[in-house]
Amino acid sequence: MSLPIVSFAATNSNNCLVIVDDQQDFSKGMARLVSGHFADLEVIATTSGKEALTVLRERAVHLMITDLRMPEMSGMQLLNEALKIHPEICMVVLTAYGTIETAVAALQAGAYDFLTKPIDPEQLFRVIEKGLERCKLLEENNRLRQMLAQQDAQADLVGIGPAMQHLKRTIAAVAQSDYSVLIRGESGTGKELVARLVHHLGARAAKPFLAVNCPAIPENLLESELFGYVKGAFTGADKDHKGLLAAADGGTLHLDEIGDISPAIQTKLLRCLQDGEIRPVGSNHCQRVDVRVIASTNQDLETSLRDKRFREDLFYRLNVLPVFLAPLRERPEDIPLLAKHFLQGACREMSLAEKEIDQEVLQWLAAETWPGNVRELQNFVRRLTVYCSGTKIDMGVVQHVQGTGLQPVTQTTLCNTRQTIYSSYKEAKAEIVKVFTSEYIQTLLTQTKGNISEAARVSGLSRVALQKILARTGENAGRFRE
Repeated sequence: MSLPIVSFAATNSNNCLVIVDDQQDFSKGMARLVSGHFADLEVIATTSGKEALTVLRERAVHLMITDLRMPEMSGMQLLNEALKIHPEICMVVLTAYGTIETAVAALQAGAYDFLTKPIDPEQLFRVIEKGLERCKLLEENNRLRQMLAQQDAQADLVGIGPAMQHLKRTIAAVAQSDYSVLIRGESGTGKELVARLVHHLGARAAKPFLAVNCPAIPENLLESELFGYVKGAFTGADKDHKGLLAAADGGTLHLDEIGDISPAIQTKLLRCLQDGEIRPVGSNHCQRVDVRVIASTNQDLETSLRDKRFREDLFYRLNVLPVFLAPLRERPEDIPLLAKHFLQGACREMSLAEKEIDQEVLQWLAAETWPGNVRELQNFVRRLTVYCSGTKIDMGVVQHVQGTGLQPVTQTTLCNTRQTIYSSYKEAKAEIVKVFTSEYIQTLLTQTKGNISEAARVSGLSRVALQKILARTGENAGRFRE
């Protein structure tokens, strides 16, 4: 029977040493000796490898000193198991039967150092001091690597405004936990990019990241896609199929546009989040999965809750860590940076020499509302890149891209739209944008005779983005078809 674990705790200790020896008097005596010399080191005395592994699984341990010859689990076995749990732990092995072969074997297996009995206190203290220094260096290196990884991973989050700075801090914080995340934002704001960043900056980075656009899969197939199915579950199921939740085991599953899933799928997903279990279609058995779910939506889920279209309990399961993405119209200060960033990317994609954007074009871009958000801006910059034959994109290129008979929009046109003096720049800008949008839509619909698909193609907007503008301006495409 193993004896109780004995701890010699230090005040405000950040470091922990575990001593393992099947002779309790030796283990406790050594722990008392070390704790007397290192006032800021917590020392835990154990009498078996099993006890030591229990401590290692429950808390952070920096060093472990273990006897090699012990019943049930030898020091070499403990060494191997401890390194599996914590690969960077400093393991020191000791034995009364010290030989060169034993020392070499222990060091090759991953031990940091080797001591022989009887213990020389001064040598013991030197080994512990060096071990603590090594732990400190490893922790600092890990911290620096995480900082660099975070900076590299967030390189695509272009922007200097308050909204972007807040988003970067939020992502860094959310990535350190394992709770469910709900990302809210309009289409084109970068919800999948944020989901990937949360995964790659977190502890699950080495595991799979899978994403699924929920409304893109028919409702009758979405259940099978998420939860899998067994052979014979339905016609055509000629073999077992692993669903996305099982395939992402240990990693992250991004459920895009979560607001569009059916009540039946909501119920099964809720059980998975509650119990960590899934039941494939056609199966009578549940299987455990360890998946972090990151959901995203452009819908007003609160309205869906009131209308009973989305389960309230599922909403609160998903909305543990909410992340909100601001639309591009609310961060115009980031548009010039984004435009330059997308221009560099487009030039690389097409193997072109570097181009630059004229300042007047940047001002014009910043004055736009971009209902398609970052995605729409990126596509527009790609078009500018394609149609720019020189090295500078000026308003002539913008007019050519907008060509198709529409009235070219310049900074002068915008400024002449209204002569009224407003109390603030923000009000003046909002009025100019409002007038421009209304005139643009009327001209667009007149030219395309109210054909929404053609209007979307000409304007470079998606049908959804164009329909949102029509709803906002109160225009009816039907009247232009006569």
